Amino acid sequence: MTNLISPHLPDGFKAAGIAAQIKKTGLPDVALIVSSVDCAAAALFTTNKVKAAPVLFDQHVLALDHTHIRAVIINSGCANACTGEQGLADCRETAQTLAGSLTSQYAGGTVHASQVLVMSTGVIGVNLPMAKVKNGVQLAVPVLSTDGLEAAARAIMTTDTVQKIAYAEIMISGKMVHVTGIAKGSGMIHPDLATMLSVVMTDARIAPELLKPALVQAAGLSFNHISVDGDTSTNDTLLVLANGASGVSIDNAESLDVFQAALTEVCINLAKQMARDGEGATKLITLSITGAPDMRTAENVGRTIAKSPLVKTAFYGEDANWGRIIAAAGYSGEEVDPERMSLWFGDVLVFKHGMPTRYSDAEATKAIQSHDVSVRLDLGTGAVSTTIWTCDLSHDYVTINGKYRT
Repeated sequence: MTNLISPHLPDGFKAAGIAAQIKKTGLPDVALIVSSVDCAAAALFTTNKVKAAPVLFDQHVLALDHTHIRAVIINSGCANACTGEQGLADCRETAQTLAGSLTSQYAGGTVHASQVLVMSTGVIGVNLPMAKVKNGVQLAVPVLSTDGLEAAARAIMTTDTVQKIAYAEIMISGKMVHVTGIAKGSGMIHPDLATMLSVVMTDARIAPELLKPALVQAAGLSFNHISVDGDTSTNDTLLVLANGASGVSIDNAESLDVFQAALTEVCINLAKQMARDGEGATKLITLSITGAPDMRTAENVGRTIAKSPLVKTAFYGEDANWGRIIAAAGYSGEEVDPERMSLWFGDVLVFKHGMPTRYSDAEATKAIQSHDVSVRLDLGTGAVSTTIWTCDLSHDYVTINGKYRT
């Protein structure tokens, strides 16, 4: 089903990414995603009580109308968070500017500001440089293209070292449907959505009342199962747009199951790319929690381990210090019993029945020395399992975040 070799935009979408000089580095910092026809939209936002202006703006837009969205503009380099009423006014002006420019320059009919969503990422507490944003719109609209996916993915990066794109193709009723996503996120990652922005596009036709539950399910198995540093941001946004340009409708259980699988696959792929690209990270750690009595227990234990600085630094130092994992499970707040736990580093069983096994420390160390590390903790109290993706914590993480504003 998946093709990650040559991802492309679904039918009816165009994208662009340009440098508007919002970033001091001069790197690309404004991305546009535009549909030639109205989109059904669904979104999930940060659970942080401190929400950035674009989050509040988009929540308001979608509450009024989630069936006629035409465009998304994303800027990097400035989060537009903790900016008061001016921040909201800047979101409105950004949407108005893009709507006007699309109406006059883009072959797709009139676009209204109420059909534009706005996202931002970067430093908190700084107002958007509106002159640069508006100039960025004027630069980006003329270069909108069906080949603009990679440029858009680059323009939303902050401390990311690589662009993040995922793509899936599915057959429904004998016709091809595309699901494509881009994302940014490298630090301040611990969803219930994290410092991550993600836009997933599809040319399927699906009603918002079906699209939102599908997104919730996909996010629950992907973005909400990663952790880089335990911090949840002010700007987190996961958006899915469905424009129906393929002519294929998702309107029955069978087609919904196929679509759900593709959406989830794309989201998992993007989420794993984020964890792998964690700030300063050298390893992607796949943490499997098995033998749990219920999903809440499995997820809480897994997320507690995944965000533990002691666990993460041990993996960075390639120290097979299993005690840190067992200890983290113990303070997760869940009813766990060390006598029932079993822990593996790769295929090496290092802990069982409340004590270490007679494992080879050399073999355990070897199991965590690759760039992709697998760890499994069986709680021994049930039959529920889940997977969490995280990364190690290195000296570079401190360096990057100690000087983030400079």
